[in-house]
Amino acid sequence: MRSNLRKDKIYNILKISKELNLLKDLDSLLDRVLMEARDSVNADAGTIYLTEGNQLTFNYFQNDTLFKKDLTSKRYIYSKQKLEINHNSIAGYVAETKEPLIIDDVYKIKATPPYSFNPEFDKKSSYKTKTVLTVPLITARNKLIGVMQIINPKNKKGLITSFTKNDTLFVTYFASHAAVAIEKAIMTREIILRMIKMSEMRDPKETGTHVNRVGAYSIEIYHKWALDHRISSKEIKINKDLLRIAAMLHDVGKIGVSDTILKKEDNLTDKEFSQMKMHTIFGARLFKDSTSDWDDMAKEITISHHERWDGKGYPGHINNILKKNIVFGPGKKEEEIPLSGRIVALADVYDALTSSRIYKQPWSEQGVKDYIEKERGAHFDPSVVDAFFSIYDIIKAIQEKYSY
Repeated sequence: MRSNLRKDKIYNILKISKELNLLKDLDSLLDRVLMEARDSVNADAGTIYLTEGNQLTFNYFQNDTLFKKDLTSKRYIYSKQKLEINHNSIAGYVAETKEPLIIDDVYKIKATPPYSFNPEFDKKSSYKTKTVLTVPLITARNKLIGVMQIINPKNKKGLITSFTKNDTLFVTYFASHAAVAIEKAIMTREIILRMIKMSEMRDPKETGTHVNRVGAYSIEIYHKWALDHRISSKEIKINKDLLRIAAMLHDVGKIGVSDTILKKEDNLTDKEFSQMKMHTIFGARLFKDSTSDWDDMAKEITISHHERWDGKGYPGHINNILKKNIVFGPGKKEEEIPLSGRIVALADVYDALTSSRIYKQPWSEQGVKDYIEKERGAHFDPSVVDAFFSIYDIIKAIQEKYSY
Protein backbone atom coordinates (compact mmCIF):
# COMPACT_ATOMS: atom_id res chain seq x y z
CA MET A 1 0.00 0.00 0.00
CA ARG A 2 2.77 2.43 0.95
CA SER A 3 4.67 1.45 -2.19
CA ASN A 4 1.67 2.33 -4.36
CA LEU A 5 1.25 5.65 -2.55
CA ARG A 6 4.89 6.53 -3.22
CA LYS A 7 4.53 5.61 -6.88
CA ASP A 8 1.43 7.79 -7.14
CA LYS A 9 3.25 10.72 -5.57
CA ILE A 10 6.26 10.35 -7.88
CA TYR A 11 3.97 10.07 -10.92
CA ASN A 12 2.12 13.19 -9.79
CA ILE A 13 5.41 15.09 -9.37
CA LEU A 14 6.46 14.17 -12.92
CA LYS A 15 3.06 15.21 -14.28
CA ILE A 16 3.17 18.55 -12.47
CA SER A 17 6.76 19.14 -13.59
CA LYS A 18 5.63 18.97 -17.24
CA GLU A 19 2.89 21.49 -16.50
CA LEU A 20 5.34 23.84 -14.78
CA ASN A 21 7.38 24.12 -17.96
CA LEU A 22 4.34 25.55 -19.76
CA LEU A 23 4.13 28.56 -17.43
CA LYS A 24 5.83 31.70 -18.78
CA ASP A 25 5.67 34.21 -15.92
CA LEU A 26 8.01 33.78 -12.97
CA ASP A 27 5.47 34.74 -10.32
CA SER A 28 2.79 32.45 -11.76
CA LEU A 29 5.34 29.67 -11.67
CA LEU A 30 6.41 30.36 -8.08
CA ASP A 31 2.77 30.39 -7.05
CA ARG A 32 2.19 26.97 -8.62
CA VAL A 33 5.44 25.47 -7.29
CA LEU A 34 4.72 26.55 -3.73
CA MET A 35 1.10 25.41 -3.88
CA GLU A 36 2.01 21.95 -5.20
CA ALA A 37 4.83 21.49 -2.68
CA ARG A 38 2.50 22.45 0.18
CA ASP A 39 -0.31 20.23 -1.08
CA SER A 40 2.00 17.22 -1.26
CA VAL A 41 2.52 17.36 2.53
CA ASN A 42 -0.68 19.23 3.54
CA ALA A 43 1.26 22.26 4.79
CA ASP A 44 -0.42 25.46 5.95
CA ALA A 45 2.15 27.92 4.60
CA GLY A 46 5.33 28.31 2.60
CA THR A 47 7.93 30.74 1.28
CA ILE A 48 10.23 30.85 -1.72
CA TYR A 49 13.46 32.82 -1.65
CA LEU A 50 15.49 33.38 -4.82
CA THR A 51 19.20 34.07 -4.93
CA GLU A 52 20.48 37.54 -5.75
CA GLY A 53 24.25 37.66 -5.52
CA ASN A 54 25.19 36.36 -2.09
CA GLN A 55 21.72 36.98 -0.70
CA LEU A 56 18.29 35.38 -0.66
CA THR A 57 15.40 37.64 -1.66
CA PHE A 58 11.94 36.99 -0.22
CA ASN A 59 9.95 36.38 -3.43
CA TYR A 60 6.77 34.47 -2.75
CA PHE A 61 4.65 33.60 0.25
CA GLN A 62 1.46 31.61 0.82
CA ASN A 63 -0.44 31.12 4.06
CA ASP A 64 -3.88 29.50 4.25
CA THR A 65 -4.47 30.72 7.80
CA LEU A 66 -3.67 34.36 7.04
CA PHE A 67 -5.18 34.51 3.56
CA LYS A 68 -8.29 32.33 3.83
CA LYS A 69 -10.55 35.34 4.28
CA ASP A 70 -9.01 37.36 1.46
CA LEU A 71 -7.78 35.36 -1.51
CA THR A 72 -6.32 38.44 -3.23
CA SER A 73 -4.22 39.50 -0.25
CA LYS A 74 -0.55 39.30 -1.16
CA ARG A 75 0.87 42.06 0.93
CA TYR A 76 3.88 39.98 2.02
CA ILE A 77 4.80 38.86 -1.50
CA TYR A 78 6.16 42.32 -2.16
CA SER A 79 8.35 42.48 0.94
CA LYS A 80 11.93 43.67 0.47
CA GLN A 81 13.27 41.22 3.04
CA LYS A 82 16.69 39.76 2.22
CA LEU A 83 18.87 37.21 3.97
CA GLU A 84 22.58 36.60 3.71
CA ILE A 85 23.62 33.16 2.48
CA ASN A 86 25.37 32.05 5.64
CA HIS A 87 24.79 29.99 8.80
CA ASN A 88 22.85 32.67 10.69
CA SER A 89 19.32 32.00 9.38
CA ILE A 90 17.57 28.72 8.54
CA ALA A 91 17.12 29.59 4.86
CA GLY A 92 20.67 30.98 4.62
CA TYR A 93 22.06 27.81 6.20
CA VAL A 94 20.25 25.56 3.71
CA ALA A 95 21.38 27.76 0.81
CA GLU A 96 24.98 27.52 1.99
CA THR A 97 24.99 23.77 2.68
CA LYS A 98 22.62 22.86 -0.20
CA GLU A 99 21.07 20.24 2.06
CA PRO A 100 17.42 19.95 3.21
CA LEU A 101 16.64 20.65 6.86
CA ILE A 102 13.69 19.74 9.10
CA ILE A 103 13.04 21.63 12.34
CA ASP A 104 10.19 20.26 14.44
CA ASP A 105 9.78 23.43 16.50
CA VAL A 106 11.57 26.61 15.51
CA TYR A 107 10.97 28.10 18.97
CA LYS A 108 12.87 25.21 20.58
CA ILE A 109 16.07 25.27 18.57
CA LYS A 110 18.89 24.30 20.89
CA ALA A 111 22.01 26.41 21.27
CA THR A 112 24.17 23.92 19.31
CA PRO A 113 23.13 24.69 15.69
CA PRO A 114 24.68 27.78 14.09
CA TYR A 115 21.35 28.94 12.63
CA SER A 116 18.50 30.58 14.49
CA PHE A 117 14.84 31.48 13.89
CA ASN A 118 13.77 35.11 13.55
CA PRO A 119 10.26 35.51 15.05
CA GLU A 120 9.78 39.02 13.62
CA PHE A 121 7.39 37.92 10.88
CA ASP A 122 5.28 35.93 13.33
CA LYS A 123 4.97 39.01 15.55
CA LYS A 124 3.93 41.28 12.69
CA SER A 125 1.41 38.85 11.20
CA SER A 126 0.14 37.22 14.43
CA TYR A 127 1.02 33.83 12.96
CA LYS A 128 2.74 30.98 14.82
CA THR A 129 5.40 29.16 12.84
CA LYS A 130 6.26 25.81 14.35
CA THR A 131 7.48 23.03 12.05
CA VAL A 132 9.59 23.96 9.02
CA LEU A 133 10.99 21.93 6.14
CA THR A 134 13.56 23.90 4.14
CA VAL A 135 14.97 22.62 0.84
CA PRO A 136 17.43 24.13 -1.64
CA LEU A 137 16.36 24.84 -5.23
CA ILE A 138 19.22 23.46 -7.29
CA THR A 139 19.30 23.15 -11.08
CA ALA A 140 20.63 20.24 -13.13
CA ARG A 141 23.93 22.15 -13.36
CA ASN A 142 24.16 22.16 -9.55
CA LYS A 143 23.46 25.88 -9.45
CA LEU A 144 21.59 27.20 -6.42
CA ILE A 145 18.76 29.50 -7.52
CA GLY A 146 16.87 29.70 -4.24
CA VAL A 147 15.36 28.06 -1.19
CA MET A 148 11.84 26.82 -0.47
CA GLN A 149 10.40 26.60 3.03
CA ILE A 150 7.29 24.55 3.77
CA ILE A 151 5.64 25.43 7.08
CA ASN A 152 3.29 23.71 9.55
CA PRO A 153 2.08 20.42 8.05
CA LYS A 154 -1.38 19.39 9.31
CA ASN A 155 -3.06 16.07 9.95
CA LYS A 156 -6.64 15.16 9.00
CA LYS A 157 -7.94 16.90 12.11
CA GLY A 158 -6.22 20.16 11.15
CA LEU A 159 -3.62 19.92 13.90
CA ILE A 160 0.01 20.80 13.24
CA THR A 161 2.14 17.69 13.04
CA SER A 162 5.75 16.89 12.03
CA PHE A 163 7.39 16.31 8.68
CA THR A 164 8.52 12.75 7.92
CA LYS A 165 11.56 11.52 6.04
CA ASN A 166 9.26 10.68 3.13
CA ASP A 167 8.00 14.27 3.13
CA THR A 168 11.59 15.48 2.80
CA LEU A 169 12.22 12.97 0.01
CA PHE A 170 9.19 14.01 -2.04
CA VAL A 171 9.55 17.77 -1.52
CA THR A 172 13.27 17.64 -2.35
CA TYR A 173 12.59 15.55 -5.46
CA PHE A 174 9.88 17.97 -6.55
CA ALA A 175 12.15 20.97 -5.82
CA SER A 176 14.83 19.59 -8.16
CA HIS A 177 12.31 19.50 -11.03
CA ALA A 178 10.81 22.87 -10.10
CA ALA A 179 14.25 24.51 -10.04
CA VAL A 180 14.72 23.78 -13.74
CA ALA A 181 11.41 25.46 -14.62
CA ILE A 182 12.16 28.42 -12.32
CA GLU A 183 15.56 28.94 -13.94
CA LYS A 184 13.89 29.06 -17.38
CA ALA A 185 11.30 31.57 -16.13
CA ILE A 186 14.05 33.75 -14.63
CA MET A 187 15.86 33.70 -17.98
CA THR A 188 12.64 34.68 -19.78
CA ARG A 189 12.10 37.64 -17.47
CA GLU A 190 15.73 38.71 -17.85
CA ILE A 191 15.38 38.62 -21.66
CA ILE A 192 12.25 40.78 -21.40
CA LEU A 193 14.06 43.23 -19.13
CA ARG A 194 16.96 43.40 -21.57
CA MET A 195 14.53 44.30 -24.34
CA ILE A 196 13.17 47.01 -22.08
CA LYS A 197 16.73 48.12 -21.31
CA MET A 198 17.16 48.77 -25.03
CA SER A 199 14.14 51.06 -24.88
CA GLU A 200 15.47 52.67 -21.71
CA MET A 201 18.68 53.64 -23.50
CA ARG A 202 16.54 55.74 -25.82
CA ASP A 203 13.63 56.69 -23.56
CA PRO A 204 14.60 57.73 -20.01
CA LYS A 205 11.00 57.17 -18.85
CA GLU A 206 11.04 53.47 -19.78
CA THR A 207 12.82 51.93 -16.79
CA GLY A 208 12.96 48.40 -15.41
CA THR A 209 11.25 49.48 -12.19
CA HIS A 210 8.46 51.18 -14.16
CA VAL A 211 7.65 48.11 -16.24
CA ASN A 212 7.93 45.77 -13.25
CA ARG A 213 5.42 47.92 -11.40
CA VAL A 214 3.04 48.13 -14.36
CA GLY A 215 3.21 44.34 -14.82
CA ALA A 216 2.60 43.67 -11.12
CA TYR A 217 -0.19 46.26 -10.83
CA SER A 218 -1.88 44.78 -13.89
CA ILE A 219 -2.07 41.19 -12.68
CA GLU A 220 -3.35 42.23 -9.25
CA ILE A 221 -6.02 44.49 -10.76
CA TYR A 222 -6.99 41.69 -13.14
CA HIS A 223 -7.16 39.15 -10.31
CA LYS A 224 -9.62 41.28 -8.35
CA TRP A 225 -11.62 42.18 -11.47
CA ALA A 226 -11.84 38.49 -12.41
CA LEU A 227 -13.01 37.47 -8.94
CA ASP A 228 -15.65 40.21 -9.05
CA HIS A 229 -16.82 38.85 -12.42
CA ARG A 230 -16.76 35.22 -11.25
CA ILE A 231 -14.09 34.10 -13.68
CA SER A 232 -12.92 30.53 -13.00
CA SER A 233 -9.70 30.08 -11.04
CA LYS A 234 -8.23 28.12 -13.96
CA GLU A 235 -8.83 30.99 -16.39
CA ILE A 236 -7.51 33.52 -13.89
CA LYS A 237 -4.23 31.64 -13.56
CA ILE A 238 -3.82 31.30 -17.33
CA ASN A 239 -4.48 35.00 -17.95
CA LYS A 240 -2.22 36.18 -15.12
CA ASP A 241 0.60 34.08 -16.54
CA LEU A 242 0.22 35.84 -19.90
CA LEU A 243 -0.61 39.31 -18.61
CA ARG A 244 2.41 40.23 -16.52
CA ILE A 245 5.04 39.86 -19.25
CA ALA A 246 2.75 41.28 -21.93
CA ALA A 247 2.03 44.31 -19.73
CA MET A 248 5.73 44.88 -19.13
CA LEU A 249 6.15 45.33 -22.89
CA HIS A 250 3.36 47.89 -23.26
CA ASP A 251 5.67 50.65 -24.57
CA VAL A 252 8.21 48.51 -26.44
CA GLY A 253 7.09 50.20 -29.68
CA LYS A 254 8.91 53.36 -28.60
CA ILE A 255 12.01 51.73 -30.07
CA GLY A 256 10.67 53.02 -33.42
CA VAL A 257 10.24 56.64 -32.29
CA SER A 258 12.86 59.33 -32.88
CA ASP A 259 15.33 60.16 -30.07
CA THR A 260 14.58 63.86 -30.41
CA ILE A 261 10.99 63.16 -29.43
CA LEU A 262 11.63 60.57 -26.72
CA LYS A 263 14.24 62.69 -24.95
CA LYS A 264 12.60 66.08 -25.37
CA GLU A 265 12.10 67.73 -21.98
CA ASP A 266 9.56 70.34 -23.16
CA ASN A 267 6.00 69.69 -24.28
CA LEU A 268 5.69 67.97 -27.67
CA THR A 269 4.27 69.84 -30.64
CA ASP A 270 1.15 68.42 -32.30
CA LYS A 271 3.29 66.93 -35.07
CA GLU A 272 5.72 65.37 -32.56
CA PHE A 273 2.86 63.97 -30.50
CA SER A 274 1.38 62.38 -33.65
CA GLN A 275 4.73 60.65 -34.20
CA MET A 276 4.85 59.57 -30.55
CA LYS A 277 1.42 57.97 -30.90
CA MET A 278 2.88 55.64 -33.51
CA HIS A 279 4.61 53.66 -30.76
CA THR A 280 1.32 51.79 -30.32
CA ILE A 281 1.47 50.67 -33.96
CA PHE A 282 5.19 49.87 -33.89
CA GLY A 283 4.65 47.75 -30.77
CA ALA A 284 1.74 45.82 -32.29
CA ARG A 285 3.78 45.11 -35.42
CA LEU A 286 6.40 43.31 -33.30
CA PHE A 287 3.78 40.70 -32.41
CA LYS A 288 1.95 40.49 -35.75
CA ASP A 289 3.21 36.97 -36.51
CA SER A 290 1.52 35.39 -33.54
CA THR A 291 2.72 31.97 -32.43
CA SER A 292 1.10 31.92 -28.99
CA ASP A 293 -1.58 33.36 -26.72
CA TRP A 294 1.14 35.51 -25.19
CA ASP A 295 1.88 37.13 -28.57
CA ASP A 296 -1.83 37.87 -28.96
CA MET A 297 -2.07 39.55 -25.56
CA ALA A 298 1.15 41.52 -26.07
CA LYS A 299 -0.26 42.83 -29.36
CA GLU A 300 -3.57 43.73 -27.66
CA ILE A 301 -1.80 45.71 -24.96
CA THR A 302 0.75 47.53 -27.11
CA ILE A 303 -1.94 48.82 -29.47
CA SER A 304 -4.74 49.52 -27.00
CA HIS A 305 -3.26 50.84 -23.74
CA HIS A 306 -3.83 54.45 -24.88
CA GLU A 307 -7.47 53.92 -25.81
CA ARG A 308 -10.03 55.53 -23.50
CA TRP A 309 -13.31 54.19 -22.14
CA ASP A 310 -15.11 57.22 -23.62
CA GLY A 311 -13.67 56.64 -27.11
CA LYS A 312 -11.31 59.63 -27.12
CA GLY A 313 -8.06 57.66 -27.11
CA TYR A 314 -5.76 56.36 -29.84
CA PRO A 315 -4.91 54.75 -32.26
CA GLY A 316 -8.54 53.69 -32.66
CA HIS A 317 -9.94 51.46 -35.39
CA ILE A 318 -7.29 50.65 -38.00
CA ASN A 319 -7.84 48.10 -40.75
CA ASN A 320 -4.22 47.35 -41.52
CA ILE A 321 -1.41 48.18 -39.07
CA LEU A 322 1.21 47.27 -41.69
CA LYS A 323 0.33 50.13 -44.06
CA LYS A 324 3.13 52.62 -44.67
CA ASN A 325 0.96 55.67 -43.98
CA ILE A 326 -1.22 54.99 -40.96
CA VAL A 327 -4.33 57.08 -40.43
CA PHE A 328 -5.72 56.79 -36.92
CA GLY A 329 -9.38 55.84 -36.88
CA PRO A 330 -12.18 56.71 -34.44
CA GLY A 331 -11.17 55.71 -30.92
CA LYS A 332 -12.28 52.38 -29.57
CA LYS A 333 -14.65 52.72 -26.65
CA GLU A 334 -15.84 50.73 -23.66
CA GLU A 335 -15.67 46.97 -24.25
CA GLU A 336 -14.38 47.40 -27.80
CA ILE A 337 -11.07 47.86 -25.97
CA PRO A 338 -9.60 44.51 -24.84
CA LEU A 339 -9.69 44.02 -21.08
CA SER A 340 -5.90 43.73 -20.97
CA GLY A 341 -5.59 47.17 -22.59
CA ARG A 342 -8.12 48.72 -20.19
CA ILE A 343 -6.21 47.37 -17.21
CA VAL A 344 -2.74 48.42 -18.43
CA ALA A 345 -4.12 51.89 -19.29
CA LEU A 346 -4.88 52.46 -15.61
CA ALA A 347 -1.71 50.78 -14.32
CA ASP A 348 0.48 52.84 -16.68
CA VAL A 349 -1.17 56.19 -15.88
CA TYR A 350 -1.05 55.52 -12.13
CA ASP A 351 2.66 54.75 -12.27
CA ALA A 352 3.42 57.73 -14.51
CA LEU A 353 1.65 60.14 -12.14
CA THR A 354 3.24 58.75 -8.99
CA SER A 355 6.77 58.65 -10.46
CA SER A 356 9.39 61.37 -10.75
CA ARG A 357 10.45 62.34 -14.25
CA ILE A 358 13.11 64.72 -15.58
CA TYR A 359 10.31 67.12 -16.53
CA LYS A 360 8.02 66.72 -13.48
CA GLN A 361 7.74 65.82 -9.82
CA PRO A 362 5.42 63.00 -8.73
CA TRP A 363 1.86 63.96 -7.91
CA SER A 364 0.64 63.67 -4.34
CA GLU A 365 -0.98 60.35 -3.50
CA GLN A 366 -4.35 62.00 -2.87
CA GLY A 367 -4.07 63.96 -6.11
CA VAL A 368 -3.52 60.76 -8.08
CA LYS A 369 -6.43 58.99 -6.38
CA ASP A 370 -8.71 61.97 -7.04
CA TYR A 371 -7.69 62.05 -10.71
CA ILE A 372 -8.36 58.34 -11.23
CA GLU A 373 -11.75 58.64 -9.53
CA LYS A 374 -12.58 61.66 -11.71
CA GLU A 375 -11.63 59.72 -14.85
CA ARG A 376 -13.77 56.71 -13.88
CA GLY A 377 -16.09 56.24 -16.84
CA ALA A 378 -14.12 58.73 -18.99
CA HIS A 379 -10.52 57.59 -19.41
CA PHE A 380 -10.87 54.38 -17.42
CA ASP A 381 -13.22 51.40 -17.31
CA PRO A 382 -15.33 51.89 -14.13
CA SER A 383 -15.04 48.21 -13.14
CA VAL A 384 -11.25 48.34 -13.49
CA VAL A 385 -11.13 51.47 -11.31
CA ASP A 386 -13.26 49.73 -8.69
CA ALA A 387 -10.92 46.72 -8.68
CA PHE A 388 -7.90 49.05 -8.40
CA PHE A 389 -9.21 50.89 -5.34
CA SER A 390 -10.36 47.71 -3.61
CA ILE A 391 -6.75 46.39 -3.61
CA TYR A 392 -5.04 49.73 -3.05
CA ASP A 393 -2.99 48.37 -0.13
CA ILE A 394 -1.52 45.77 -2.51
CA ILE A 395 -0.82 48.46 -5.12
CA LYS A 396 1.13 50.43 -2.52
CA ALA A 397 3.07 47.33 -1.48
CA ILE A 398 4.07 46.72 -5.12
CA GLN A 399 5.17 50.33 -5.41
CA GLU A 400 7.39 49.88 -2.36
CA LYS A 401 8.94 46.66 -3.66
CA TYR A 402 9.84 48.16 -7.04
CA SER A 403 10.83 51.60 -5.79
CA TYR A 404 13.81 53.41 -7.27
